[in-house]
Amino acid sequence: MDILLRFCRGMGVRWGVWWFLALAGSAAERGLVKFAAADGRWQGFLDRCVASELARTRTNVLKADQLSVSLVDLSPEPAVAGYRAGEPIYPASVVKLFYLAATHQWLEEGRLRDSPELRRALHDMIVDSYNEATHYVVDVLTGTTSGPELTPDGLHAWWDQRNAVNRWYASLGYPTAINVNKKPWCEGPYGREKQAIDAFQPSRNLLTTAATARLFSEIALDGMVTPERCRQMRELLQRDPWAPPTPEDQITGFIANGLPRGAKLWSKAGWTSQTRHDSALIELPGGRRLVLVIFTTGHAHEEDILPGLTRSILEGLP
Repeated sequence: MDILLRFCRGMGVRWGVWWFLALAGSAAERGLVKFAAADGRWQGFLDRCVASELARTRTNVLKADQLSVSLVDLSPEPAVAGYRAGEPIYPASVVKLFYLAATHQWLEEGRLRDSPELRRALHDMIVDSYNEATHYVVDVLTGTTSGPELTPDGLHAWWDQRNAVNRWYASLGYPTAINVNKKPWCEGPYGREKQAIDAFQPSRNLLTTAATARLFSEIALDGMVTPERCRQMRELLQRDPWAPPTPEDQITGFIANGLPRGAKLWSKAGWTSQTRHDSALIELPGGRRLVLVIFTTGHAHEEDILPGLTRSILEGLP
């Protein structure tokens, strides 16, 4: 695939340095990302959409520092824009997208043995967002397990292993501000997991919408690991935006609810008592494809913010 996507042009410097994809033909080069400033026209457009959402009346006012957005147009003339896109935020279950890609890299390298149990865990981690399945995936990726407390030397050795996924993303040029070495918990960590939280920083997983949009774009463009691996990842991420609602369905109150009829969706959402996030690849009825990532904090129970901002963006696209 000897394709070089053009760098984005424009300003947008106040949101920090932005990136866009330059995919090359060899497997070693796939997934490399070049950096450029955000597209000025798209940046102005996204700024207006965000300002409109911040101004919208609601009981619990959405503040400027409670929102982060990244938007990527995957057309032949690619463009990117972001709002607080480089801000590290606790990602909730969106981190599972990063564990999915790492698992396929490990499989491709032969560092993991493929098995029905591993595939079951990947399915349950992404499709149903099960934390227990993610615990298993983190264990097999890093060679670490939860358990009783460790000695100081044992904890440092365990921690070094646990950072295997972080090291891989750093080798690809992902920002050091992200952290993907924690298991997602419901009731909370115990034993060596709690020891590590107390001993090492950062104490939580952290992602930026920019890093998340980069990974989703690479998966969309067959640039993460191999095209076949990307196909398998997209197969798990695909969702029906108009399926009957079910509890915790990653549809209700998320990007899916802001899509027009006929759109296709691949997504991974995350939510806690404090956060409501979503990351998505969207294919519009005419075939146009975009990646949209929205993180919110302090508005976990409000189901109108992500769909409303999505609708505003899609209805006014440049």
